[in-house]
Amino acid sequence: MRGLTARIAIAFIGIVSGILLISTITFILETHYHFALYQHQAQDMNMNSPTFDAHFEQALVQSVLWTATLGIALAIVLSLFVARRITAPLIQMKDIAERMAKGERGARTTLKGNDELSELGGSLNFLAEQLEHQEQLRKTMTADVAHELRTPLTTLKSHMEAMIEGVWEPTRKRLVSCFEEIERLRHLVGDLEQLTEMESPHFKLYKNREDISALIQHAVEASMASYERKDVDLYFEKDAPVYGTVDRQRIGQILLNLLSNALKFTPPGGSVSIKLKQLKDMISITVTDTGIGIPSSELPYVLERFYRVDKSRDRKSGGSGIGLTIVQRLVEAHGGIIRLESHIGAGTVVTLLFPYTSSTQV
Repeated sequence: MRGLTARIAIAFIGIVSGILLISTITFILETHYHFALYQHQAQDMNMNSPTFDAHFEQALVQSVLWTATLGIALAIVLSLFVARRITAPLIQMKDIAERMAKGERGARTTLKGNDELSELGGSLNFLAEQLEHQEQLRKTMTADVAHELRTPLTTLKSHMEAMIEGVWEPTRKRLVSCFEEIERLRHLVGDLEQLTEMESPHFKLYKNREDISALIQHAVEASMASYERKDVDLYFEKDAPVYGTVDRQRIGQILLNLLSNALKFTPPGGSVSIKLKQLKDMISITVTDTGIGIPSSELPYVLERFYRVDKSRDRKSGGSGIGLTIVQRLVEAHGGIIRLESHIGAGTVVTLLFPYTSSTQV
């Protein structure tokens, strides 16, 4: 036994042992006292056997009553002491939980030790830290979403007002501009829906044994038209077919996000290549571009939602800042990891590592 169980067991053993010990000592002393009293009286008086029996019965009754009284008193005192010691940390954690429920996210317990109550206190502190972190994320996300929606909505409002009031003619160019803002809003809402879905506890993958090289080839073919329009070369390097247990749809989503992101930051005349390799116990997918690159100081943050390296870049050229966050969530859901390497003016390398398994189990 250890921790709280041991403390409670020791406390009750101590209470029972103490009561028995005090009861035994009291009973012995009371019995001895009455026998001594009887012997003293017997020397002075001529007492018959019935008198002795009555006195002996009285002695036993008094001894039992005194023993029971002292035992009950001792049990009450020890029980109150043990109960106070055990419930004190629980009361403290209850107060902390109530303060957290009222919005005091910085409330923490101060329990120390190695028993279960201390571990529960540590778990409560961890919960408080997570709630505080989630609350901060919620506030940040709300502010980011409001900021992302404000720009296209403001543009649409100003364009519409100008055309309604007759300041602008509803020309094709201006209508196309409004349409692009609407498309930007639609993509942002779609990205937010995807991110919310992936962070839901009900999110799950539907894995099957798939030819990874075929999935990459399909994503390359789907992206080729966009690459040709921008005059950016797209290559896919593979040695042999590589099979893995993955969610076909989600892997396609990952690849399309990475290819779209690479195209966005690669100037005309540049190139993007994908390399697929089978390692010992991992599947490696590497996407390399010759784009503008990312400063080393910004690399730790580029996977965060709504983060853009160039804050001045507009939403059309800079995107919503959610694409790489979605990629990271999907890669981690597959049990993989994502690595980024980049140098200003030399491009970026994104490496995805997925665990390799020959099992066909979903």
